[in-house]
Amino acid sequence: MIPEQRARNVAAAMHARLLRRHPGLRSGQASESLPITLGQRRIYVLPSGFGVGFGSVMLLMLLGALNYNNNAALLLTCVLGAASAQSMYGAFRSLHGLRLESVKPDLATAGGPVRVVMGFKASLRPRGPLRLVVAGTSHPFALDREARATVSVTLHAQRRGWMQLPALKLESTWPFGLFRAWSWVHPDTIALIYPVAEDGGPPPGRAGIDAQPVPLSRESGEEYAGLRDYQPGDPPRRIAWHASARSDTLLFRLHESPPAQTQWTLRWDELRELDPERRIMRLARWVDEAHRDGRAWMLELPQQTLGPDRGSAHFHACMTALAILP
Repeated sequence: MIPEQRARNVAAAMHARLLRRHPGLRSGQASESLPITLGQRRIYVLPSGFGVGFGSVMLLMLLGALNYNNNAALLLTCVLGAASAQSMYGAFRSLHGLRLESVKPDLATAGGPVRVVMGFKASLRPRGPLRLVVAGTSHPFALDREARATVSVTLHAQRRGWMQLPALKLESTWPFGLFRAWSWVHPDTIALIYPVAEDGGPPPGRAGIDAQPVPLSRESGEEYAGLRDYQPGDPPRRIAWHASARSDTLLFRLHESPPAQTQWTLRWDELRELDPERRIMRLARWVDEAHRDGRAWMLELPQQTLGPDRGSAHFHACMTALAILP
């Protein structure tokens, strides 16, 4: 075996052994449930580039002070060495005891941004400045007097379905920038990514529309149409009390009846001419149009049927079912 190959094998073995003894050095370890607290065994400290240069200058100062027996230079070197040790301890204390309490991803659409809000807390004292590195992007933050902080990051949602959040790296170079302390955090939070709705296209065919009209229930959205005398059997909640107080009779508010709308039945099997992803995109557009129009709809998928219903809860249930289709 040539010396270069032997050296690479030794280096690889040492690296693997180091990762086994210190798994926090690895960015791809298993996910962890919240809250996640940074303890002593998962925080690592190394000199920064500036720290390496500063240490080299101090070494030269030490050699010069000893060579020329200069007590003032030797004292200055010792003071700077003590400041360097304090810098290392300060960087470690910035992360020690820091706790990731919450990770809340917003709903997003495939191909677009997904916003994730993270809540941090620490005990006893404020911290800062710190940096949160996610997907190669750095987000500086600091903990206030209540030792709390909220950090908002934006990730890219590549595809529909459940999205596992990437590993998070917390790091600090406080107070002098001579040392860098860091730790990896792997929250088990996942974000739901909705499918992209088709950009234009035909409405549901006649086979997808229920011929039986379904009236809208818009108690708060009906338009005022006038007053008439109250008749026994009218709902008391529509009595115009203020107008009745100014007259001798009990008056009843009239509202225009909302127009009846047909129910949409959106069937997966009726889109056989499209590939599965195009089917999902078209069904997502139909669900969105039905929701915006305030109509009732039913979604028939290969393994489940949702509805008929209307409203935000039904919309999110349908979009979730479309998002997690294989």
